[in-house]
Amino acid sequence: MSALEKQLHVGRLPPRPPMPGGLQSGSKMRMGPGRKRDFSPVPWSQYFESMEDVVVESETWKDSFRIYKSGSEGPVLFLLHGGGHSALSWAVFTTAIISRIKCRVVALDQRGHGETKVRNPEDLSAETMAKDIGNVVEALYGDLPPPIMLIGHSMGGAIAVHTAAANHVPSLLGLCMIDVVEGTAMDALNSMQNFLRSRPKTFKSLENAIEWSVKSGQIRNPDSARVSMAGQVKQCEEDSSPEAPKAIVEGIIEEEEEEEEENEGHSINKRKKEDDTETKKERPYTWRIELSKTEKYWEGWFRGLSNLFLSCPIPKQLLLAGVDRLDKDLTIGQMQGKFQMQVLPQCGHAVHEDAPDKVAEAVATFLVRHRFAEPVGGFQCVFPTC
Repeated sequence: MSALEKQLHVGRLPPRPPMPGGLQSGSKMRMGPGRKRDFSPVPWSQYFESMEDVVVESETWKDSFRIYKSGSEGPVLFLLHGGGHSALSWAVFTTAIISRIKCRVVALDQRGHGETKVRNPEDLSAETMAKDIGNVVEALYGDLPPPIMLIGHSMGGAIAVHTAAANHVPSLLGLCMIDVVEGTAMDALNSMQNFLRSRPKTFKSLENAIEWSVKSGQIRNPDSARVSMAGQVKQCEEDSSPEAPKAIVEGIIEEEEEEEEENEGHSINKRKKEDDTETKKERPYTWRIELSKTEKYWEGWFRGLSNLFLSCPIPKQLLLAGVDRLDKDLTIGQMQGKFQMQVLPQCGHAVHEDAPDKVAEAVATFLVRHRFAEPVGGFQCVFPTC
């Protein structure tokens, strides 16, 4: 079972049995002073050098695409995030890859995601999103773009393949998909709506959203979650539905009850009163994009992806969190040496966030091996075992 399938099925598992010694699953264990984890948000500027909005003009409209950049020389690594995520999911990876090879990084908020503003954000078809990539590259570099490698995670990996196959980036030198395989992706679509329904609809604060992402396993690396969750959630509008505050209050009470051992002097009634006041003062956070409404595009992202990937006449790389099986086309392609595959175990679906150093090492090795980039800082290539 792939990492994506495991994540989708977590919400449907039966409750865990009682733990020894009367300790219940989810109860808080004393870790001693100084052990409390920090879930405060971190700004993008801690990982990227600059941020800008790239304007793509048409006859009747101007679309604005948010990008984050680092590096000043070498090939451009054009990074495409997964569905519901944003360019900030590449923040920690960016620092890791820049320290290993000479390269430039451009991380894009795709349409409907992050801070990108387009005329029709609901159109998430593979064709439209692939054209977006070509338009942004042209707006950035004109008719003579530098050598570019497309790297995409999940949905972003599929869009990278569609972009390459349509030749929207004429200077493309390489292609990398992260944790997306047609067979497992198509199988997982049947469970996607259940997974989306299992997520909280609102969070009392950005810190609360970061904490949930780590504790739920969506992002296993707290350092990445602290910078990337700001791209997944936004503050609710003033006229948010009356159900939202109720959900937030319940979440706050439940969370604070877990910390009751540290605040024995406070009563539940007092906490509830404080929570009611806090909820009225601060607007809660909700998801930036309602992924459940994009279902009609899901199959178009992944159907035929394996053959499309194999048909791209450039060096290719596939990074997976774990693999029990590849589909027939990719298995044959790997045996024929048509792409490089590497498995990075002990990661969730967000491989580049959970293990940014390992992903950076794999990508850097790929680029140096093909002589697309030069190593820096004494970086030594580590060749994959599969």
